Amino acid sequence: MDSASAGSDNSIKEAIPATASALLSAASQQGGGGSESSPSPAPPSRYESQKRRDWNTFLQYLTNHKPPLTLARCSGTHVIEFLKYLDQFGKTKVHITDCPYFGHVNPPAPCACPLKQAWGSLDALIGRLRAAYEENGGRPESNPFGARAVRIYLREVREGQAKARGIPYEKKKRKRPTVTTTAVGVNVSRTSTQPVDGGGGRGGICGGDDSVGAKTGANVGSATAVAAATTNSV
Repeated sequence: MDSASAGSDNSIKEAIPATASALLSAASQQGGGGSESSPSPAPPSRYESQKRRDWNTFLQYLTNHKPPLTLARCSGTHVIEFLKYLDQFGKTKVHITDCPYFGHVNPPAPCACPLKQAWGSLDALIGRLRAAYEENGGRPESNPFGARAVRIYLREVREGQAKARGIPYEKKKRKRPTVTTTAVGVNVSRTSTQPVDGGGGRGGICGGDDSVGAKTGANVGSATAVAAATTNSV
């Protein structure tokens, strides 16, 4: 009996660690599965990625500037210098005034006119940098990308490229939403009842005319008097 009970105790002691280890492994597997099922962060949009690249490019431009510039000292003049610096990487042919193809939409032959950044690309770039400046702690009132000088420069670039390339830039008109108004007419008929007896019209619905009631009562009285006179004469 003692040996049997001792054997069973030993088997229980051996089974406890095995069961505990199995539970721990199962819990670790469940925990690992939970971490794998957690949703991954959504990738940034194309606009956000482009805005981040543009912002880093501008900061690098300030660092390489001679003398180096800080963001706090940046003004609209420096933004215009940055836009002119980007012209060397442009791919848009802008004819000079002396070019025989000045103002031609489709020139028949190549020319030696320089390549520049298109006005639309510069305008979109300024919009992204203006937003990135405020997202990185800049104050809207001191935003150099929204300076008046920058707006004037972009307008001059647009007009100059329109004349040189023969492509007018027309501002798209926004379509105003049409609102349809349906008029519903409601006819309300007003009915008034007038008393027939000679008690006056004040007791009628909607306040009938008193003169009508009086006239009706007088007519009834006259008819009664005529009938009585006829009877007496007979």
